Amino acid sequence: MAVSFKDLGLVNSRELFAKAVKGGYAIPAYNFNDMEQLQAIIMACTETQSPLILQVSKGARSYANQTLLRYMAQGAVEYAKELGKGKSIPIVLHLDHGPDFETCKSCIDYGFSSVMIDGSHLSFDENCAETKKVVEYAHAHDVTVEGELGVLAGVEDDVHAAEHVYTQPEEVEEFVKRTGVDSLAIAIGTSHGAFKFKPGSDPKIRLDILREIEKRIPGFPIVLHGSSSVPQELVKIINENGGNLKDAIGIGEDQLREAAKSAVCKINIDSDGRLAMTAAIRKVFHDHPEEFDPRKYLGPARDALKQLYINKNKNVLGSAGHAFD
Repeated sequence: MAVSFKDLGLVNSRELFAKAVKGGYAIPAYNFNDMEQLQAIIMACTETQSPLILQVSKGARSYANQTLLRYMAQGAVEYAKELGKGKSIPIVLHLDHGPDFETCKSCIDYGFSSVMIDGSHLSFDENCAETKKVVEYAHAHDVTVEGELGVLAGVEDDVHAAEHVYTQPEEVEEFVKRTGVDSLAIAIGTSHGAFKFKPGSDPKIRLDILREIEKRIPGFPIVLHGSSSVPQELVKIINENGGNLKDAIGIGEDQLREAAKSAVCKINIDSDGRLAMTAAIRKVFHDHPEEFDPRKYLGPARDALKQLYINKNKNVLGSAGHAFD
């Protein structure tokens, strides 16, 4: 039996994006797979009074179970309400990189308030057709839809791409018009996963492409994927405590803050959270090898993730204080 996201206390992204574009900030889109991640995200966003997009990939949905996810999302709203003394921050439950119509439809039927259909691997016309099909079903249920043009390199969950293909500004206007999407993910230099760029390189977001896209679809909500910064202090802690991460750097937080001041109103961050939790867990195992109580290492991991996301909301995305605009 289908359930509406409204019955779970969730919101879609339409109004949140409009406010973010106008206010010059980006809403955090944080991926989660388990309870500790969910707790940390809700605590960080409630404490900073930030609107929130909870993201679930196809892989995470399989890992956590679609039925459990429905109740975890409902629980997240209630938990935020508890922390907020009766008032919850706005929470969107979003499918990240939906591979096809059926996956998007299933998520909508299970209470998701937003879905992404990733047709970036298809031809332009095929991408338009598949995206429009999802939009028609989603909008009939008041669910918002994110499409994608361009290809981000890197590996993360079910997303694999060897080469980067920048979004072509001349295509965006036609894509938006033909599909009716509510937001558009673009490729302007970010990359999926933790191993984004080699040390010594100087990765830059193509703000020139972003500005050209903004000219063609003024005020339209833009999304950046693969926007983790790969904090070197976290990589160092992991490697000093038994890890073996290869050298890598991510997107500079100053560049993300600059992008967030524009029409970029949703920024996806996943790998930084994984690094923060792994660093905390490895340190507990190194310092206390006798420990076997999951609460004793997952608790510190949750706390580290919370602090990371508090910093992102305040200093990178600019979303802190905008939950109830």
